[in-house]
Amino acid sequence: MSHTAYILAGVTFYIVSIIILIIVLNIINNNEKKRYRREINALEREKNLIISSAILSEIHKVEALISNNDRMQEKLEDWKERFNEIKDKDVPRITDELIEIEDLFNDKDYSSLDEKIAPVELEIYYVKTKTNFLLDEIKDITLSEEKNRDSIIKLKTEYREIINKYNNNKNDYREVSDSLELQFENVDKLFAAFEVAMENNSYEEVGKIVKGISDIIGNLKIIIGEAPSIILLGKNLIPSKVEDIRNVYNRMVKEGYNLDYLNLEYNIEESNKKISDIFDKLNVLNVEDSTQDLKTILDYFDNLYTNFDEEKNAKKIFDEYTRKIIVRANKIEKVNNSLYRKLDVIKYSYDLSDDDVKVIEVIKQEVSAIKKDYDEIINAHRTGSFAYTRLGKEMEALSARLSRTEEKLDGALHNLGGLEEDESRAREQLVEITEIMRKGKDKISSYNLPVIPHKYYVQVEEAEAAVEEMIRELNMQPISIKTLNIRVDTARDLVLKVYNTANQVVKTAAMAEMAVVYGNRYRTVNKGMNEALKESEDFFYKGEYKKSLESTMGALNNIEPGVSEKLLNGLK
Repeated sequence: MSHTAYILAGVTFYIVSIIILIIVLNIINNNEKKRYRREINALEREKNLIISSAILSEIHKVEALISNNDRMQEKLEDWKERFNEIKDKDVPRITDELIEIEDLFNDKDYSSLDEKIAPVELEIYYVKTKTNFLLDEIKDITLSEEKNRDSIIKLKTEYREIINKYNNNKNDYREVSDSLELQFENVDKLFAAFEVAMENNSYEEVGKIVKGISDIIGNLKIIIGEAPSIILLGKNLIPSKVEDIRNVYNRMVKEGYNLDYLNLEYNIEESNKKISDIFDKLNVLNVEDSTQDLKTILDYFDNLYTNFDEEKNAKKIFDEYTRKIIVRANKIEKVNNSLYRKLDVIKYSYDLSDDDVKVIEVIKQEVSAIKKDYDEIINAHRTGSFAYTRLGKEMEALSARLSRTEEKLDGALHNLGGLEEDESRAREQLVEITEIMRKGKDKISSYNLPVIPHKYYVQVEEAEAAVEEMIRELNMQPISIKTLNIRVDTARDLVLKVYNTANQVVKTAAMAEMAVVYGNRYRTVNKGMNEALKESEDFFYKGEYKKSLESTMGALNNIEPGVSEKLLNGLK
């Protein structure tokens, strides 16, 4: 491509870029203008909606209703003044501001336009709110007749239901009939006052009357609903329950139960006071919390039956422990005293420290303390100082203490009573150990060995020394069972070691000798076998029986594989 062509292409690209940029900027500018136009139109619509014909229409309705009512006349003048302020001041001010916004739009002064739109939008919202608030105030009057009539119709329906329920069940309301009928008269008067207020267009007074009627009927509905149950609980159920509780209480007291902790008479008195207060409130048609309070009182007296049952069960537990605990304590004391009398002999016969026998004294003190506490509980029962629920718990605790003392006594009997058994068992084991030692020595003597291994004599010496230590410990006075047990274990282990060594030496020597005898059949025909046997015989007469056996077996296995198992079976 020529130089000129490059220049033409560059110029063309530049021009096209400029055109595209202009088009993009123009599109952006048009979109921005459209957005501002939409916002301005929306503000204009909102402004036009501020003043509606509804307010004027409602004001005309009020003018037709007020007649000669001076209070309503004052309200009407105030509403007109507030409406005129909106119409003649607020709306024109907003109109001027919108004109100013329009001028800024036409001048394309968008930065100033942004700053202006938001305050105007807020101003329109504020004025519109004032208008709506004014309209609602006016409608409270113009719609009050219809609204209040609807409310009164509903209230009369509820009132008739209340009257019918009362007349059909008058016996259920005998305690509060005078107060109810007086309230019925008040409601009838308020209904009449409502009609008078409506005729005089006294709408403010009408609202107060409607609210008063609603409050009274609401309270009457509650009274009619709850009064029968309050009267039934307070006059019938609770008094009969109290009477039955008092009879059970008095009967149990005569049977020896201490029920002072229940404070029954005081609680009955307080309950009667509370019931009296509830009926005083009921006479002024106030039942707040009354049903709940009466149910709480009834629950309290119902729970007393549970207390009575607990006392009866506690008495059974107390009576049972009364018989068992003293028998157990005396038995423990008797066994412990017997052990205590043998203590000097035990300490003389066996090497025991004071701590080893301290448990006997501890058991003695614990049994003494338990018996003392037992006597105090029995005395408390005889004097009627405490309820059986408390006495039963005290006896349960005493039984638990006694069980722990029994465990200590069992441990003491096992530890101290087992000393004689340990000594007797050690003497029996001495006989067994001596017999094992003899068998080991006889085993060595039974086979004519050319040489007895040196380790056998060492083991015999150690074992005999251990047996002598064991005999010396048995002959000591007092005996240390702990040391004696160690001596027994040591002597037994060493003697068994001697026996096992003797048995192993004899067995190995016998196998070695048998292997040599068996190998003699190959001596003349196998030079290797002859040399192996010479070596084996040399080891045998030196007392190295294991090496002798290994030498012979090695040569035999080369000639006759598996011969070792055959010889072993033959030895057996």
